[in-house]
Amino acid sequence: MAQYDLIVIGSGPAGRRAAVQAAKLKKSVLVIEKGRRVGGVCVHTGTIPSKTLRETVLNLSGWRERGFYGRAHRNKENITAEDLRRRLMMTLNHEVEVLEHQFARNGVAWLSGEARFIDPHTLEVVTERGEVRHLRGERILIAVGTNPHRPPHIPFDGEYIVDADEILDLKRLPRSLAVIGASVIGIEYATIFSALDVKVTVVEPNEDMLGFIDRELVDEFIHDLRDRGVALRFQSKTKSVERAGAGCLVRLEDQRQIAADMVLFAAGRKGATDALNLAAANLAADERGRIAVDKATFRTKQPHIYAVGDVIGFPSLASTSLEQGRIAACHAFDEPAHAPPEFFPYGIYSVPEMSTVGMTEEQVRERGIAYETGIARFRETSRGHIIGLNSGFMKMIFALETKRLLGAHIVGEGATELIHIGQAVLNLGGGLDYFVENTFNYPTLAEAYKIAALDAFNRMPARQPSAEFIETLRRNAARA
Repeated sequence: MAQYDLIVIGSGPAGRRAAVQAAKLKKSVLVIEKGRRVGGVCVHTGTIPSKTLRETVLNLSGWRERGFYGRAHRNKENITAEDLRRRLMMTLNHEVEVLEHQFARNGVAWLSGEARFIDPHTLEVVTERGEVRHLRGERILIAVGTNPHRPPHIPFDGEYIVDADEILDLKRLPRSLAVIGASVIGIEYATIFSALDVKVTVVEPNEDMLGFIDRELVDEFIHDLRDRGVALRFQSKTKSVERAGAGCLVRLEDQRQIAADMVLFAAGRKGATDALNLAAANLAADERGRIAVDKATFRTKQPHIYAVGDVIGFPSLASTSLEQGRIAACHAFDEPAHAPPEFFPYGIYSVPEMSTVGMTEEQVRERGIAYETGIARFRETSRGHIIGLNSGFMKMIFALETKRLLGAHIVGEGATELIHIGQAVLNLGGGLDYFVENTFNYPTLAEAYKIAALDAFNRMPARQPSAEFIETLRRNAARA
């Protein structure tokens, strides 16, 4: 029986980062991936494909130039599913080649097959050829990710009624699309297809969506969606979905009906743990397939078994999964590892993008913190004019007493890139003075940080300038 210092189940962001980190610690590492190629859900059906699809749609449709030439300046009817798939495969092949090279460079072995526990240290792997292998790991890390939630009453067929994985394998572009579930994934795909002038209807049983995002951002986002014709059906539960003629019919519990060429069911995901036989390792998953871990070390109740990534639940981001994998590998071999950061950016790759870090205004109010906000609208910046933006804004929240930054929230072009400035200031304990006193490249969208900070500053009660601010003015005067 082959033995390894670490066996990693899954080759997504969390698994591959853990494997490489362990290999750099001079440990023998094997990665088991049930797919034919490494990369996991992130590369093949999740993060990379959906973001590639988004960029392809924005480029082919001329979405970014709509402010100058109008929304219909390109003939979107000529865009086909094959156009989207071609760029998608180019990107995925490149990602896989990079990962395979990274494994080879670091001496990480990998095996294609489906793994299940035989006992807490032993795994049985059935390969694609039907061969059965038994492997022993001194330490085991579970990074199997998630699968789309597929309730039995939804008649998925992979063509007209699809889940969030199957939508990437479309043979045709629909003229209309019903999206069941205003989840992050559902909203991303709803807005991507809307940019192609597909008629989109979003069905959500709750009275709102994206509850973890600052309310003001969500309101702006919803206004943008409705302005471009996306229908939002909140507080609407789906009763049934069925094929009807050349399309589909969604029946809601409130008696309304939605006819669409295609239905995307995107109401949640489930940890891909069913086939692992966790009971043999004295472990168990909850009803959503998630494994409980110590959030500092990512150790399960079995001291030598770790779990990281989407399979442990929130925040289920590729970025946080990468860090979780590295931290878990360090703890597994008693190497120093920093604690997971308190504040991390959350990015939603919708059209337009949204990104946030720190506390929302609602959370600040709940904690009873005296605060002020500042807003910068992208259309009021020179860079925004240059690239044709007519929507989107940045919002920052500062504590009144300390002037420290409490949260930064962005909706609009480049939000997922811009957020990192706010993230750095937040995690380093910075505040209002940093943004007011520093210079940003002009013209850039990053200049919105200074505009929003000045907006907050001007709203604050009159106060004596800080000693640091006075000293800065004195030094600047001396230099002059």
